[in-house]
Amino acid sequence: MKKGNVNMDKGISYGLSIGLFAGPLGIFIFEFVQRFIVYFNRKITNTADPDEFLHTFYNTGSFALNNSIAFFLFTALYPAAQQIPFGFWLLMILLVIVTAMLSDTYLIIIFYITGSISSKKEAMEFIKSRSVLDMGKTAFSNGLLFLFLLEQHWEIIVALFLLNYLVSRSFLEKSKSAQHKMERDKFKQMAYTDFLTEVYNRAYMDRKMESLNASNEKIGIIVSDIDSFKEINDNYNHAVGDRVIQHYAATLQSFLKKDDYLFRSGGDEFTIFLRNRSFRECTELVEDMRAHVEASPAAVEDRHFPYSASFGLYYYKANEQADIKKAYVHADNLLLQAKSGGKNRTSFKYGMNDAPLAERFAHNRAEKTR
Repeated sequence: MKKGNVNMDKGISYGLSIGLFAGPLGIFIFEFVQRFIVYFNRKITNTADPDEFLHTFYNTGSFALNNSIAFFLFTALYPAAQQIPFGFWLLMILLVIVTAMLSDTYLIIIFYITGSISSKKEAMEFIKSRSVLDMGKTAFSNGLLFLFLLEQHWEIIVALFLLNYLVSRSFLEKSKSAQHKMERDKFKQMAYTDFLTEVYNRAYMDRKMESLNASNEKIGIIVSDIDSFKEINDNYNHAVGDRVIQHYAATLQSFLKKDDYLFRSGGDEFTIFLRNRSFRECTELVEDMRAHVEASPAAVEDRHFPYSASFGLYYYKANEQADIKKAYVHADNLLLQAKSGGKNRTSFKYGMNDAPLAERFAHNRAEKTR
């Protein structure tokens, strides 16, 4: 429940086995030394929390108390546990559960006093947040260490501590690597995402153009914008204008497949790359988009604002001879053509008609042989 940065130890705690072996005084000395080594290390490395000193005393006392209780429970129950199969391990699991419940009880009391927990439901959620797998790991690792201590297998004990250290360091390194990757992915997404509509921005469109430029695939490039958008801003306000743009982007996105791309390439202008479609499928899709935009006004609070849009579609086959940036210019000109015809219109063209006669002949011949 504590907000902010929290130091977390991912290694295995061996306090239970130390307590069973050395008794209450031994576990207190172990916890005191161990906790204050961690405290001074964090102070030296400037990774300590503001209340690190208080937390160190709390952890020392609570863990020493819990493991002392576990010591007395073990002494009382071990003779009976010896009479049943796997009794020792069942007893270790029971002790881990008991110490975990005691720790949770202390924390719930503290959180209740400080106001971080205010209901039974929140207390139960806190208890449920404890990992069963971590408890099992603690039970079996402490059981092994306790047996090795009883038999005085010092080399194995040292190896077990080294293994714990290596596992904890490995976990820490993987956590840092995963966190750094998430941060890089987040910054990358922010760099290529339009803040208003949450679709791709112009920077990502330019990057995607480069990757598709020599792909030899047929692409439908659509350039579209909202008709008379300036009048919407002038007659109402920019908040309404922003909502209309968001509604328009969501409407366009709803028509697209996984392999398609939608970009906000200008203020109210959007560009779409349609992939894996025929020319006829692209023209039908554009007309469906136009009709749906016209029939679906944008809702702003309790009012509805009808609007329309115009579309220019240029369909062509991407290759090294046909630059995708030129294809985009063709699509933009087709948009202007649609607007000059009265707005709320679509204008489209099959780009192969712009190619030289010899190239068109070769293309048509190749199409017939497929």
